[in-house]
Amino acid sequence: MALKITDDCINCDVCEPVCPNKAISQGEVIYEINPAYCTECVGHFNEPQCIAVCPVNCIPFDENHVETREELLAKYHSIFVRS
Repeated sequence: MALKITDDCINCDVCEPVCPNKAISQGEVIYEINPAYCTECVGHFNEPQCIAVCPVNCIPFDENHVETREELLAKYHSIFVRS
């Protein structure tokens, strides 16, 4: 699954710089995660870095964007690996 940021976000700015896919950006009110670029850090780290640094625990899995680990890895390859 991709991740999402809930309304509990306090705009602390710690999640955006740790995202290796640049999937996190400032939205109108709170930070947002673009599911097209979120791989849950698969291909980079063993755990999602945004979840690891979030001080208010406002980044759950997005049930509207369910993906298997294999699909997340394929997305990672489509973003970062060039033939």
